[in-house]
Amino acid sequence: MRCMVRDATRLEGRSWSSSVDVVEGDVTDPASLDAALAGVDVAFYLVHSMTASGDFRRRDRLAAQLFAAACARAEVQRIVYLGGLGDPGGDLSEHLRSRQETGVALRSAGVPVIEFRAAIVVGAGSISFEMIRYLTERLPVMVCPRWVYTRVQPIAVRDVLAYLSAAVSTAAADDEIVEIGGADVLTYGDMMLGYARVRGLERHLVAVPVLTPHLSSLWVHLVTPVPSTIAIPLVEGLRSEVVVRTDTARRLFPQIEPMGYEEALQEALANLRRGRVETVWSDALVTSEGDVEPVELTTEEGMIVERRQALVSASPEAVFATVSAIGGSHGYLYADAAWSLRGALDRLVGGVGLRRGRRDPDEVRCGEALDFWRVEEVRPGRLLRLRAEMRVPGSAWLQFEVVPVDELQTRLVQTAFFAPKGLPGFTYWYGLYPAHRLIFSGMIRRLAEAAEAGTFVKQEAETGS
Repeated sequence: MRCMVRDATRLEGRSWSSSVDVVEGDVTDPASLDAALAGVDVAFYLVHSMTASGDFRRRDRLAAQLFAAACARAEVQRIVYLGGLGDPGGDLSEHLRSRQETGVALRSAGVPVIEFRAAIVVGAGSISFEMIRYLTERLPVMVCPRWVYTRVQPIAVRDVLAYLSAAVSTAAADDEIVEIGGADVLTYGDMMLGYARVRGLERHLVAVPVLTPHLSSLWVHLVTPVPSTIAIPLVEGLRSEVVVRTDTARRLFPQIEPMGYEEALQEALANLRRGRVETVWSDALVTSEGDVEPVELTTEEGMIVERRQALVSASPEAVFATVSAIGGSHGYLYADAAWSLRGALDRLVGGVGLRRGRRDPDEVRCGEALDFWRVEEVRPGRLLRLRAEMRVPGSAWLQFEVVPVDELQTRLVQTAFFAPKGLPGFTYWYGLYPAHRLIFSGMIRRLAEAAEAGTFVKQEAETGS
């Protein structure tokens, strides 16, 4: 399996990166394509350049034509492409029209193409699903345009992957177009209300006729992490009905039984249901020091992620021993008074507070309590993840990763994850963010200093208090 990316460093630290052949390339650079496609039998094309600018259609066509020509030169046997569902004879948006034009461009060089066409993919990484997720999470009452009544046939990401995998060996005819969808045909309003039910949120929709796609996209830009440049073509596409019209998928892939929307939601949100964040923490970004920011505040899979990194002049073993000793009688190295106050407030509202301490002053084991945390995962010398058990309007984790850099330095990656539940969760996070920013930046700095000194140095000892 070969994976082509423009910047290979963006895949470092992922659990599967060592199991694939990673090459750098660009679909607009024919020379890089020739090197990337050498020896490839089946090529998956999962590329787009969508923005609010109308020329993304031209860029997508050009990129697909260059890719198809490179596949022909490399004697690739088949191209598998994931495009967009929609009646080609209907009034499609620029985005959906471009998705289908890309399929035509991929067929231009004579290489056989299997083109899957899907509507909203329910799962991590689907920007349309993330838009629906954020709107539902943040707004108790949603004022929506008429597109909330447009029919859509969402499909689980697991089912999409099943179709893509099966396309490698299927005996499908050349240049087959396969429309794929889940078991349920819904409206966008049904999707939002269904999401609210699964998350235990009470939500209400108020449809109005005056919200234009442009105004709707600006609202999406304000309320969700989706920028307006992408929200505009996305929202314009919501006016088009996107449902499966043929039985090609069932005929060619009878072994695949797509799940319904609620089951797809349950699977997509399984990390929250189980109190785990594997799909986020395994996506941690590890780069060279030259391009890494000291702090990064992003959203991943509906979670707020605050990630900090520091280079430490100590061995990975020393760094891991330092982070493994936080809490209990050692404290948290920085702003211990604030941590104590947080524990006292938690006890006042019926939480566990800091009274549990820790079993051992230096060693941690998976599953044991540590103050108001639960040790969720330990990978000796590599990773420590703590799940918060204090009272918060959502779910929270604190994670430390130890990454060897060279013989003299180690990278410490400290990440706070927060999965807010509804508007109270977002209010809680952003209300406390100034304090969190101060505490977590001080914490990683003191951890680095303690690891370099070979001791777990408390703030009080350093200040002489």
